[in-house]
Amino acid sequence: RRFGCDTLILDDGFQYLPLKGRLNLLLVDKTNPFGNQHLLPRGILREPIKHLSRASYIFLTKSDGTQDDALLELIREHNPKAEIIECSHQPQYLQAIDGGARLPLDTLKGAHIAAFSGIASPESFENMLRGYGAEIRYNHRFLDHHRFSRGEIQHVYDQADEAELDMIVTTEKDAVRLFEDIKPKIPIYFLRLEIDILSGEEDFEGAAARICLPRNTSAQMTRPSFISENS
Repeated sequence: RRFGCDTLILDDGFQYLPLKGRLNLLLVDKTNPFGNQHLLPRGILREPIKHLSRASYIFLTKSDGTQDDALLELIREHNPKAEIIECSHQPQYLQAIDGGARLPLDTLKGAHIAAFSGIASPESFENMLRGYGAEIRYNHRFLDHHRFSRGEIQHVYDQADEAELDMIVTTEKDAVRLFEDIKPKIPIYFLRLEIDILSGEEDFEGAAARICLPRNTSAQMTRPSFISENS
């Protein structure tokens, strides 16, 4: 209210039950939708699968475009009305952490690199790097949302330097948590990703319009081909 905002967008707000949101967006990793279907700590779920019923829109992320009838049937069993939108992560380029050089992805071919990340699915990030021909000689996985200490980052940099590697690569999400005054001796980049909507583009536009446009407007949104992912 202080800044005149009429909309709040929350990350991880779905499982905060006291929050009465106007719109619930649920992301489901298509490569591992519900794990063993058990809740933490026995499984990976924060809520029972039946709570799919609270979603307004369901995004199937990391999709390769193939139809998974069993997954769609399970979703529809618990939520017959939510719009389902399929999307994939598309690497774009390597961006220097300091905002300088932007390198094409083929720079990774044959490169000996160090990789580190603090995300939920580090395997996906690492497989992308290998898919473009990189050889990961040093790798460090931190927990999701890990808040790096200065010592941890310095250790990663030292290991990469001692191994005489070509570069260090991390995620854009992790890059913003680094320390400006701690610099490695070799180049460091983050892998820029964007989201490609594979199916349900009109439904995505509808969701974005409901979130971003004033409730009393009939303005039309410009149809995007890519949507940036920064989380």
